[in-house]
Amino acid sequence: MRTQRQVVDYSLQKRAVLRELLAGRVGTYDVCDASPYLKNAARFHGEPTDRRCPICRSENLTLVHYIYGDELKQSAGQARTLTELPVLAMTLREFQVFVVEVCLGCDWNHLVEQYLLGRDGLAGDNDGEQDVAAEGAGRRRREAQR
Repeated sequence: MRTQRQVVDYSLQKRAVLRELLAGRVGTYDVCDASPYLKNAARFHGEPTDRRCPICRSENLTLVHYIYGDELKQSAGQARTLTELPVLAMTLREFQVFVVEVCLGCDWNHLVEQYLLGRDGLAGDNDGEQDVAAEGAGRRRREAQR
């Protein structure tokens, strides 16, 4: 998405959790603890992937996108489909998206990434483009006057 910024990737943390599980320092019940709300969000708002669950290896993972922000008011904390995010990004100034992967088979879940979306990401880009265009127009005017 064009306005996506300040991306935080949690893949290193995920690898550490899986390493702890394989070493026996963490139990399966500690990492496979998806709440009923998260599982419902995955069923109704999730985006299926082609990646297999790292725990049960029988189900594909589903990505759930949760949104948070001051402008959202009562909608904050809701799961949204991936197709809804660009529309929200053009209507709201700024909001945060948290992406969680979920296995509906064994209840594995882990925060995958977080990032900001919104019109504020476009404002900085457009201002810079307008400044460059204005500077170029001013230079052409000065050259024409010579």
